[in-house]
Amino acid sequence: MSNKYVNMAAIALAAAALVIAVLAYAAAGGSAPAAPAAPAAPASAAQVTVGPGVDLAVRRIGQLPIGAEKELDAPNVIRDPADVPPPITRTEPTTVQVTLTAKEVTAELADGVSYSFWTFDGTVPGPMIRVMEGDTVELTLVNPTTNGVGHNIDLHAVNGPGGGAAVTNVQPGESKTLRFKALRPGAYIYHCAFPPPYHHIAQGMYGGILVEPVGGLPPVDREFYVVQGEWYTTGAHGDQGHQEFSSDKAAAEQPEYFTLNGHVDALTKYTPLQAEVGETVRLFFGDGGPNVGSNFHMIGEIWDKVVTGSPDTYIANEETWYVPPGSFAYFEFFLDEPGTYLLVDHALYRVSKGAAGYLVVSGPHDDEIYSPAPE
Repeated sequence: MSNKYVNMAAIALAAAALVIAVLAYAAAGGSAPAAPAAPAAPASAAQVTVGPGVDLAVRRIGQLPIGAEKELDAPNVIRDPADVPPPITRTEPTTVQVTLTAKEVTAELADGVSYSFWTFDGTVPGPMIRVMEGDTVELTLVNPTTNGVGHNIDLHAVNGPGGGAAVTNVQPGESKTLRFKALRPGAYIYHCAFPPPYHHIAQGMYGGILVEPVGGLPPVDREFYVVQGEWYTTGAHGDQGHQEFSSDKAAAEQPEYFTLNGHVDALTKYTPLQAEVGETVRLFFGDGGPNVGSNFHMIGEIWDKVVTGSPDTYIANEETWYVPPGSFAYFEFFLDEPGTYLLVDHALYRVSKGAAGYLVVSGPHDDEIYSPAPE
């Protein structure tokens, strides 16, 4: 037999041995199994070694056991998508004072699944901040004594070191104030950047800030605020009990859950978006990350405008738009027909992990636009 085929056989045997070892590890509940005996290899084949890589692989695919659901500090950390600050109608800049409080809470991530969240003001996302170009913003970050770690804030709307993170590091029991001028209109994300920043973001510390142009944006009938995030849990998706953060899965970029506004059922079961036929809607949508962007789409609707960056450079008549991790945008559209419209990440397997929400539209049906009417 040629060396080529001997090497191919050795590779196949090594792969089979690794798979068997991972399965045996999972079946044993996480205790390290003895390496299974592999079929005899040709004399010149390399020996198969199963080592620490199997343990790492098992942690990354989510087979570790988890404990019972913990006592909750709050039922959930859902941010109501209709909780949007009022539009700006003034034309003169002013000083805007904002206070955000870092809150570490245990709440439900899914029904029967608790998680240890880190948040701004107790929700995921944190509150939406709304200011005007030219405004001076005084933002105070509070870290209560009840918290266990330090926090800060990096606002992508800030021109200055760390987006504010360099001067807002607060340990439990401390508070600090950042003062900045809003120089560029647009939609921006904010997040905690306390070391390691990716861990704090993965725990839920992000939100959106809108800098409106002088005089404000054109009026619409309704506005909503939605932010997608992903969750790296020690146990597998669907495991009932208390899930903790898994740094192994986060490093491998293998999330178990996705959410729109902090819970897998936030915008389906708890707080779906509500609107009427004939209304114009502005939907602020961001992606907190820390790793995975959103291929944002609404099934049955076309975005009249997508604004990412300056409102002067919008995209018209778009179907699906990629929102990278750590970014914030807004989508404007007109509602022609009643029904339930599904908001999704169009990397559609993520929908099964929670990346979905409803917009429920009521009002008269028009056969000229859509026929027959759904029952």
